[in-house]
Amino acid sequence: LALVDRVRLDHFRGFVAYWEVPGDASTAMHGTWQRGPGAALFEALAAALGPLPIVAENLGFITADVEALRARFGLPGMAILQFAFGSDPQAPDFLPHNYSPDRVAYTGTHDNDTMVGWAGGSAGDSGRTADDVTRERRYAEAYLGVAAGESLHWAAIRAVLGSVADIAIVPAQDVIGAGSEARMNIPGRASGNWRWRMTPGELTPDHASRLRRLTDLYGRLPSGDQTFAVGARAERAPT
Repeated sequence: LALVDRVRLDHFRGFVAYWEVPGDASTAMHGTWQRGPGAALFEALAAALGPLPIVAENLGFITADVEALRARFGLPGMAILQFAFGSDPQAPDFLPHNYSPDRVAYTGTHDNDTMVGWAGGSAGDSGRTADDVTRERRYAEAYLGVAAGESLHWAAIRAVLGSVADIAIVPAQDVIGAGSEARMNIPGRASGNWRWRMTPGELTPDHASRLRRLTDLYGRLPSGDQTFAVGARAERAPT
């Protein structure tokens, strides 16, 4: 924590139960659920650290006992905007009007395409067909209320910053409007990942001022730095 404010625990559900697969299995289809360390681990961490500076990745197959563990220790979960517009039964949970304050809202994570790439039709790596891409983009444009002259990635940034989620995270790629060439990681691909770097000049003063204005508008700046009269978001103590 000398370098970061919070630590995200990926695959948080594994602290409740994890899927164990024999080492000689040819696929992960054949395995068994094993009990994880559960509350005991987080009680020990809380005793050492106090309020836990942890974000719980509660994506994928999440059961009630996983959410109960997260809530018990006041750990925020994740809300990924890109997941909101597909056909998965959980998709509505990722629409900003369904967020709750105990969420960290993202336009996308390191495992997602950039917003420009996602909207532009990079079917294949995501498993989406061309029809899926078109349908999801049209839904996103309608839901986000993309204004005349506004790009979809800025509308997405506006949506997560304007949500009730206590924390909003916007990848640099989305701020500068980079395409799929700037994607950080493709899950399941062993090479070519984690190579993108933002070069000098890609983040322009216009990008910075636009991001600051939205951050200010939605009360995400420290109270002394605000220019709008909306009021800073109150600091919420972990519960």
